[in-house]
Parts: sequence; C-alpha cells; structure tokens
Amino acid sequence: MRAEVRAEVRVVSERDRVVQVLAEEVRGAGPAETPGRLCHAAVRLLPVTGASVSLCSEGMPVPLSASSPRVEYLMEVQATLGDGPCLTAAATGAPVFAGDLTADRDALRWPVYAQQAAAAGIRAVYALPLGHRTVCVGTLDLYREAPGILDVADLDAARTVADEMTRALTALTWSTESGRRDEDTWLRALIAHHDEVYQAVGVVMAQLGVPADDALARLRARAFAQGRTVTNMAHEVVDLRQDFDAG
Repeated sequence: MRAEVRAEVRVVSERDRVVQVLAEEVRGAGPAETPGRLCHAAVRLLPVTGASVSLCSEGMPVPLSASSPRVEYLMEVQATLGDGPCLTAAATGAPVFAGDLTADRDALRWPVYAQQAAAAGIRAVYALPLGHRTVCVGTLDLYREAPGILDVADLDAARTVADEMTRALTALTWSTESGRRDEDTWLRALIAHHDEVYQAVGVVMAQLGVPADDALARLRARAFAQGRTVTNMAHEVVDLRQDFDAG
C-alpha cells in the first residue's frame, strides 16, 4: 500500500513539474507566441526532436506553429496530402502513435507521408488530439528521429502538454478585454491564408463540375505533383495562375 502511495506521489510530482515548465515557457508571451512556446516546451520536456500544433477545419488541418522549419514542412506535407498521423488523430479523436515510419505497419498506413517524413529524417510521430473524442479542436504532433514508442512517464507528460495546449488555445480565442469571442483575434489572422484553400476548392468545383471533396482531392494532387503545398497551390488558383479546365 505504501508503495502505491509513493508511486502516486511521484506521478503528481511529475505532472506538477510539467505544468511548471509550461507556465515558465509561456510567461510574458503574447497570444500569437503562445502555441510556439508550448511546442518548444514539449521538446524540452520529452525525448522528441520537434513539436507542432494544428487546428481542425472541416477535414483540412490548419498549421499554427512548429518548433523548427523541418517540423513546419511536415505539417504542410500532411495538409497537402490529406493524410498522416495528425489527420487520423483528428478524425478519430484518439492518440495515434507511429513508432517507426520505415517499418511495414506505419509505412503502409500512410505510405506517401511516411516516405516524406523518413526522407526528412523523422522516424516516429506521435499525434495527440486537443479536446476530446466528441470535439477535437486540433492536434499536438511530436516528432522523433529515432524509432520507438514513448514510455509511460513520457506519455503522461505528453498528455499534460496536450491538455495545457487545449486550455491555452481555448482561452486565446476569447478577447481578454471584452470578455467575448473576438472575430478579429490573432487566431483568425493566423489562419486567414487557409481560407484561400476553400476559395480555390470553389473555383475547381466550378471549372470541373465536381463536388467539394473531389475538388479538394484534385487540388491536393496537383500541389503534390508540382512539389507545392496545398496553400501555395490554392493561392495560385485564386489568382487564376492555375487552371483546372485543362485537367
């Protein structure tokens, strides 16, 4: 019984340490800085190479922040492909742990994404939903160069980071001055360029006479074929520099 009590005390103590590190990291940060600082805190706290956070938006992940350019690139790869661990976690509302993207199970689950991640030097990805099963607002994605799965202590710390990230994102979407939802907040400014994706989908729908899902798939396919991100391709479609009439 005493051993169980000691174990429980250690768990509580570790969670307190994680929360303290997160609080120190975001102290004095403005709203736009907070997600990035929490990503950097995750890298400090966990045996991972990088961390990123994305919001869910009608099946299209909206990258918010990343701890490095390499991680930012892999965020955009998932958005462009419409496939990857973070999309699976967002769709299911459950954590997704890809312990080795070069091994059969994970490589076959997301074949193109796994190839792109491995080429970038990332072997393992852990995606944790932000929110809960019925309302997933986004994902916290953790990246590691070495294959493997997080141990129990690290997994608990990762979940604490995800919980704090959820609280921070929820709080930051409300105006601290007026106490009401502010449609012109930093969050809207950060994701405004992703609105072009939906505008581009509308253009492709009109040009090809296809439904929205097919139009988005065509947009993603052309972006990947040309080595572009889907947001970059959408910008060109909206500016009429890409025409889907010719296929």
